[in-house]
Amino acid sequence: MERAVRVAEQALIEFEIAVETFRVEVDNFSRLHHQKLGPMYARLDELDARIAEARAARTGDPEDLRRAQEARAAVLPMPGVDELFHDWIDGDGLSPEAAAMLTDRPVQPPKRVRPGEEARRLYRELARKAHPDLAREEDERKRREEFITRVNAAYARGDEALLRELSAEWEAGPVPVEERLSESEELYARLEWLAERKDMLSALARELEESAIGAMLRMAPDDPDQLLEEIAEQLLAQVSERENELAGLVQ
Repeated sequence: MERAVRVAEQALIEFEIAVETFRVEVDNFSRLHHQKLGPMYARLDELDARIAEARAARTGDPEDLRRAQEARAAVLPMPGVDELFHDWIDGDGLSPEAAAMLTDRPVQPPKRVRPGEEARRLYRELARKAHPDLAREEDERKRREEFITRVNAAYARGDEALLRELSAEWEAGPVPVEERLSESEELYARLEWLAERKDMLSALARELEESAIGAMLRMAPDDPDQLLEEIAEQLLAQVSERENELAGLVQ
């Protein structure tokens, strides 16, 4: 029974590492997606509103007027939009950085924050060694939880140097007390807790995979940056088409 518990613990830790790695990838890709493509989506919405308004001004048709009002309402500021686009949109509309991107002028690209292979390796090693699920005493669990929180934060930033420092810190830390054999009731309870934890992680993994960003990552797991470039090219083409259509309506 004790061997079964240990096997289940290690399997859960490996699963948690995989889920956390994918969560970091989704979060970071989502940030890059909004930074790079957010201004283009905003520009398309603005052009759609202007096109609808120009068409309504030409025809005076009530249905065209209704569509123009709906299109304009879609581009009104929404709560949290500044946070969503990370200051790419200011009080006057598109920020200089966003405008530069749309006009092909040089612009500082969003910082790449996806963890590299070395950061992944360091994270996996630390998670396997210091995971709170390996603790049996409450004090030891708290120590591990605090340490793993720091490890997760460093991994999310792709900070290899800090992960190395944390690895050295863990190795220099107190030697875990030799675990005593558990009573059979405790082992059964432990197995039940591990099963519940795995179910929770499975639900989280499904939620991440089924999200829009997760689906995009699955399309190009090895080179998501290239996928962003391809989407950006498609959006720029749509912007150009909308601008030409608007120019034809206002002539």
